[in-house]
Amino acid sequence: MHDDSALVEKRIDRFVRERLRPAVHRASVSLQVEAWSVTDAPVPFHEAVRQTYEPFATGRAWGRPWGTTWFHVTGTVPEHWAAEEGTRLELVVDLGFSKATPGFQAEGLVWTPDGVVLKAVEPRNRSVPLEVVPGGPVDLYIEAAANPDVTTGFTFVATAQGDPATAGTEPIYRLRQVDLALRDDTVWELAQDFWTLTGLMRELPAGLARRAEILRALEGCIDLMDPDDVSGTAAPGRAALAAVLASPANTSAHRLHAVGHAHIDSAWLWPVRETVRKVARTFSNVLALMKENPDFAFAASSAQQYAWLKEHYPELFKRVTAQVAAGRFVPVGGMWVESDTNMPGGEALARQFVAGKRFFMAEFGVEPLEVWLPDSFGYSAALPQIVAAAGSRWFLTQKTSWNETNLMPHHTFRWEGIDGTRIFTHFPPVDTYNAQLSGEELARAERRYSEKGAANTSLVPFGWGDGGGGPTAEMIAAARRTASLEGSPTVELSTPRRFFEAAEAEYPEPPVWSGELYLEFHRGTYTSQARTKRGNRRCEHLLREAELWAAAASVSAGADYPYAVLEQAWHTVLLQQFHDILPGSSIAWVHQEAERNHAVVAETLRILIEAAVRQLCGVGDGSVTLNAGPYAVDGIPGLGGEAAGAVAGPAAGLAAGSGHPRATVRRTPAGLVLANGLMAVTIDADGLLASVRDFVAGRELIPAGTRGNLLQLHRDTPTQWDAWDIDLHYKRNTVDLVAAESVEVFTDTPEQVGVRVTRAFGSSRVVEEITLAAGSTAVDLHLDIDWHERQKLLKLAFPLDLHADRAASEIQFGHVYRPTHTNTSWDAARFETVAHRWVHVGEPGYGVAVANDSTYGHDIGRATDAAGRTVTTVRLSLLRAAVFPDPTADQGRHELRVSLVVGAGIPEAVAEGYRLNLPLRTVGGVRASRVEPLIEIDHPAIVVEAVKLAEDRSGDLIVRLYEAHGTRARARVIRHFEATDVTETDLLERPLAEPRAAFAAEGPALTLELRPFQLVTLRFTRP
Repeated sequence: MHDDSALVEKRIDRFVRERLRPAVHRASVSLQVEAWSVTDAPVPFHEAVRQTYEPFATGRAWGRPWGTTWFHVTGTVPEHWAAEEGTRLELVVDLGFSKATPGFQAEGLVWTPDGVVLKAVEPRNRSVPLEVVPGGPVDLYIEAAANPDVTTGFTFVATAQGDPATAGTEPIYRLRQVDLALRDDTVWELAQDFWTLTGLMRELPAGLARRAEILRALEGCIDLMDPDDVSGTAAPGRAALAAVLASPANTSAHRLHAVGHAHIDSAWLWPVRETVRKVARTFSNVLALMKENPDFAFAASSAQQYAWLKEHYPELFKRVTAQVAAGRFVPVGGMWVESDTNMPGGEALARQFVAGKRFFMAEFGVEPLEVWLPDSFGYSAALPQIVAAAGSRWFLTQKTSWNETNLMPHHTFRWEGIDGTRIFTHFPPVDTYNAQLSGEELARAERRYSEKGAANTSLVPFGWGDGGGGPTAEMIAAARRTASLEGSPTVELSTPRRFFEAAEAEYPEPPVWSGELYLEFHRGTYTSQARTKRGNRRCEHLLREAELWAAAASVSAGADYPYAVLEQAWHTVLLQQFHDILPGSSIAWVHQEAERNHAVVAETLRILIEAAVRQLCGVGDGSVTLNAGPYAVDGIPGLGGEAAGAVAGPAAGLAAGSGHPRATVRRTPAGLVLANGLMAVTIDADGLLASVRDFVAGRELIPAGTRGNLLQLHRDTPTQWDAWDIDLHYKRNTVDLVAAESVEVFTDTPEQVGVRVTRAFGSSRVVEEITLAAGSTAVDLHLDIDWHERQKLLKLAFPLDLHADRAASEIQFGHVYRPTHTNTSWDAARFETVAHRWVHVGEPGYGVAVANDSTYGHDIGRATDAAGRTVTTVRLSLLRAAVFPDPTADQGRHELRVSLVVGAGIPEAVAEGYRLNLPLRTVGGVRASRVEPLIEIDHPAIVVEAVKLAEDRSGDLIVRLYEAHGTRARARVIRHFEATDVTETDLLERPLAEPRAAFAAEGPALTLELRPFQLVTLRFTRP
């Protein structure tokens, strides 16, 4: 009589745990170990091997946090191992691995004495195959990284270990094992049989014949084997399982394309420095697997990571290159890094593809056609057009499976962007990008697949990520056993391209999802680490300026174009846009480094801009004021410049000679009133906006009983991920920061008037300057905040007397509309949203814009006041103070700018966003009094986003532009430089086989007609 099934399962588990796994190695011997510890940053192999090593015993502590210890391992292979058949020799290492997830603790890289990387060792990948004869010597080096586990099991407890200055100096690991071992191949294979069959069995319904069949086969195997001689009886044990493993899958089984993968964050709970080594470790593991598995392919994204490998591990990079050529090591994604897609500007997101694809094509002759972003925190509605403009066809993500409220209705679909572009998209139902190909995962993929009945194919990325080592031999063994196994989906070792081609052929007309892929989670990433975000925004606009003026100097004055400097600056900025850096979700070390990098880029570009302008204008004793924006500002044409002093001040000449009334400030019983004939702003005794009156429209914008410019402090204690999340319950704990220490006039000129407001709260202080310029319909706010709160969220609120049923938010190359109501669960879950330089709310015929120079997080909603009138409130999320993973996040001083524009439509919002982010720049030491724009456009809806020289260094001029208002637009584009031809290209500046823009060239002008939000790249051939 058989035992009860539950008891049998317990028996199976114990047999595997106590008999089978320990028998995988028939024999082992300890090796001699010596050690040398690096005192500072990691050193290259050639330097490490020259050091003096001291004896080191297993069981001894090693590794200060973030330190590196090199272990020199020596010994001799026992002579009697020569007779062992069906075995292989392995180095087995335990650096002191914990039970925590691989990739968040110690890792090692094994080298030969002549500097060749063999393989890495990680918690779930501890062995290194060796080719050493019995009686032969073993001589190896292990570069061991003592990376601390700052996750504390993801309990989100504040830790000082994320900053090397506070991480401590005591050793945090203990070396447990450095052995030479003899692996029994048959026992190892039997262990894989058990893992696959037990995993499948537990996913099958109770009472199903197939489940019982597997259970009894496993039980019979155990009965057949001798627990005291597992090695000697493993072969018959395998034979006992052969029949259940050979039973083929049902013809209707779900089909899975298993793609080897290792999601390696370019920085996160470790610095960029450590990612360089994580890449080398993972890639070396993959190369070792490829030697033994000719059908195994591995997909890896991020050109930056390959570039690091080329720079720091050239021998390893050469081997990777050979496998890329063989089609087994597959570059995917086509981006410089797996970037955030919410916050990078349009040109920056385009350059992710330009830089990434150019690297892959130059180094490997390969152009990835799939975009691979499994882990970014939501996906911009502009992305489909950018993907298509980069020449890519497919898109893959996984992260939206993390949604808290609503599940995506599709796993395979066409994703439609703001301009109507659609790309074939897949969202793996396995719901992980670090699969092990377990029975649980395979069953989940089949169960959750949404397209049942219409299609039957999905992708599963498998492999330990983040330095866990990537795919393992065990995972490949699982794939082989489930290639066709009754009760399981079928598993095919595949590549992303093979999957997408198969899926597209199977499902040529999938459903369409239109608009952004909003992640209902991690909404705090729009705000965390404000300095990193400000640095990114500033560098993006500096790069625009630098390319524009360098191109102008080259085209108009024959100056050399600084290709290398600009490329390096772009690569640095693109790296900081990685989806755990720009979102503010990394340890302190990462953000300190990001801020330093942004500062270096900013200074480099400042020097480059000034040099280019002097080359363009000639050296002299004059000055020129430049406008790198697309619209005229204060009489200075877009993309051009005028002699400094020709116009003066923020609203230069308006009061004196433009016909606009002067700006004034006066005291009234209601407060200080700033006015300029177009609008009036009343600032009360608390420094708040008691009134904003639009004289042109005859409207009051501040609803009765409310005040604008209101700072609000919220409790910010997310349920889970501190730096990542803003949870809706924050709204239930609000303190209005009303009281002001002082409210005083600080400037009063015909051109500009202003009031300075000082207020303190908690341990923090805010000095705010509110200004109004003559001739302007925008009130400008400059906030200087000394922030010392913890787990608080600071918002800036503008209640407006508008009935706006939707709000427009700028994204890359356009804007999206989001409802201000919460009719559906999808609307309600979108309670914090991202915008770039501006948001806009309005009624038919009238609106208001709120622009910023460094803020991304917003919430916009409607309420009804006591009189039944609708109030639409725009709030900007200025600062947070998360304690994990960086307990010092956002502490200190911040400067930011916000403007409120009355009577604004979308065109005015677009222009204001550029004005605030591209301030006029005056350069001295020049001779010329004017800089003529290279390009002029006679329609404000068509916006020039970039002017640069071609990437191929041909000297051709590239102009990237887009339709910004969401309308059809027809314009004349006039060039002020010599060109022999103009063609439309993709983002990589290759001519389009079928141009998308309708244009006709005639002399120096061309007529261009664009659809809403259409993106166009023009290449002007220069003589």
